[in-house]
Amino acid sequence: MKFRLNRDKSQQPHELTPWEAYQSRAAQREKQAKTPKLFRRAKRIGDKLPRLRHERQRKLARRLGLILGSFGLVILVMVYLISPLSHVATVKVSGTQALSAKQVQRAVRIAPGDSIFKVLGHERRLAQQAPQHNSRLKRTTVAFQHPNRVTVKVVEYVTAGYVMKQGQYYEVLENGVVSHDSVTQPKSGTPVYGNFRSAKTLHRMILQYAQLSAPIKRNISEIQDAPTKTDPDRVHLFMNDGNEVYAKIGTFAKKMAYYPSIASKMKQKGVVNLEVGAYSAPFKK
Repeated sequence: MKFRLNRDKSQQPHELTPWEAYQSRAAQREKQAKTPKLFRRAKRIGDKLPRLRHERQRKLARRLGLILGSFGLVILVMVYLISPLSHVATVKVSGTQALSAKQVQRAVRIAPGDSIFKVLGHERRLAQQAPQHNSRLKRTTVAFQHPNRVTVKVVEYVTAGYVMKQGQYYEVLENGVVSHDSVTQPKSGTPVYGNFRSAKTLHRMILQYAQLSAPIKRNISEIQDAPTKTDPDRVHLFMNDGNEVYAKIGTFAKKMAYYPSIASKMKQKGVVNLEVGAYSAPFKK
């Protein structure tokens, strides 16, 4: 006897509709697609971690090196500042005639032992201020030589003569400055200025004298202020060769240039007049 088993339709496998089958496949593809992305993303982050650590180490090393370098530089500077190399070892002075090396050093305000930073970068200012501290200085050059030497070159105003005050001679420079220090006897080869009541007139006379050649300067023994009513600018000179000269202050240097030629033609000692024109006459007996 055959029995036919009647299965309940509800227990039979459910057949998917085409739309459900499509959705199922799409869900599986999406799931498969998401899994590799997450894996790759985790892999990329894992690759970056060593590079990040290396970059941090490099930054820390750079900062540490900068800090140590700064400290080292500060220490080196401090050691240099207390070492002899940071102070002037020698001050060499050249070109002096009447002044001593110490006087020039005081004028330029530089001495051995001073900090080199007092000189370095300030050479021109020190040189320009030196004549203000010593009126005999005409020009001054200051140069710094490594590691710690200084050289000073000077040009002095030469002596233009002497003026007498109360029995004492006072030196007069070519810039017209009268020294405060007296001497008992003037140096040879320089004139003595007399009877100059005006400092301005004396200054004009000295500036004219400074323009003369050296041989003519040495031949002048004395210059007297000898004004007249008609000629307030007249001066009277006594020459070492025995002649006398009358001239004007305003044209003194220009006219005195002719004196050697005029004196060489004189047959006997006399007077050379350079006030107006130029002529000579023997002394009256």
